[in-house]
Amino acid sequence: MAASQEPLLIKRYASRRLYNTESSDYVTLDDIAGFIRTGRDVKIVDLKSGDDLTRQYLLQIIAEHESRGESVLPVNLLTDLVRGYTSEAQSVVPQFLSMSFDMLRDGQSKVMERLSTSPLSQMPGFEAMQAQQEAFVKAMTGGLGGVWSGGDEDEGKAPAAPEKPAPGTDDLSDIKTQLAELQAKLSKLT
Repeated sequence: MAASQEPLLIKRYASRRLYNTESSDYVTLDDIAGFIRTGRDVKIVDLKSGDDLTRQYLLQIIAEHESRGESVLPVNLLTDLVRGYTSEAQSVVPQFLSMSFDMLRDGQSKVMERLSTSPLSQMPGFEAMQAQQEAFVKAMTGGLGGVWSGGDEDEGKAPAAPEKPAPGTDDLSDIKTQLAELQAKLSKLT
């Protein structure tokens, strides 16, 4: 969805007001966060100088969420980011973070695709469970969406399937087992 669209251009005026060039109205940081959550990329530029301010405003959005108690980033990760700015590893940190979030997004897509083509998709309430899973992952990744797909040797492969339950047992136990595996993989990231 976002890949096929140009980024939404937001211009910052000298008064620091943000102007959405697509809808011809002023927007807030919460509005911009909403655009991003729906999958839209944004580009924020200073009207006068033409400087790209996107990174600055995205960091401000994250800082505001964190200050309101909507913590997504663990303190140890924030500490490592600060250290990354003052060490030789600075060039590695952005690449690592980018690759990690790419893996999260890709893994989430694969999991949801597998679930939607499985017999479980016919189970009553499957759509609600799928929506909850997507909301959980978006909350954990700040709207980036995704579940980690596994280690190096497993990259691109489905997670190891749990043992098949005895005939007549509920498929819900399979879902619980798979969800537990996914949660364990997510916890390894932090």
